[in-house]
Amino acid sequence: MPFTELEHTADILVRVSASSLEHLFAESANAMFSFMHEQREGRSVMRKLSLEAADMDALLHDFLSELLFMAEVDNLVFSDIEVSISGPTLQATVYGELFDPDVHAGGTEIKGISYYGLHIREDQDHRYRVEILFDV
Repeated sequence: MPFTELEHTADILVRVSASSLEHLFAESANAMFSFMHEQREGRSVMRKLSLEAADMDALLHDFLSELLFMAEVDNLVFSDIEVSISGPTLQATVYGELFDPDVHAGGTEIKGISYYGLHIREDQDHRYRVEILFDV
C-alpha cells in the first residue's frame, strides 16, 4: 500500500511513499480522496491543472489544496490522477465524477492541508516519502 495512516489526536496523518516524485504526488492525492470518499471509480469528468512553487514541499501542498478546492467547488470526486513534474512546475490531469450522495457519502470531510511536518525525503533506496497532516 502506498500510504499508511498514522496515529494523530484530532486530524488525519498519513505517510506516503513512492518510487518517483510524480507517483508520490499522485498517491498523496489518492490518500486524501480515499478518506473523503469510500467509492471512487468514475472517470466521466476530466480536469487539468498546472502549478508552480518555490520547492517540492510547497508544490505538494499547493497541489493537494488545489485538488481539494476543485472537488469542493465543482462538486467532484476524483479517482485517478496523472502527474508530471519538471523543475518547479507540475502538470496534472485528474479524472473523476460528479458527487452522488447515494454513492459517495460516508467519508471524512477534509478542510485543508497542513504545512506542519510536510517535508519530502528521498531515502537511500531512491524512494520518496512524506508525512501529510489533513485538517478535518
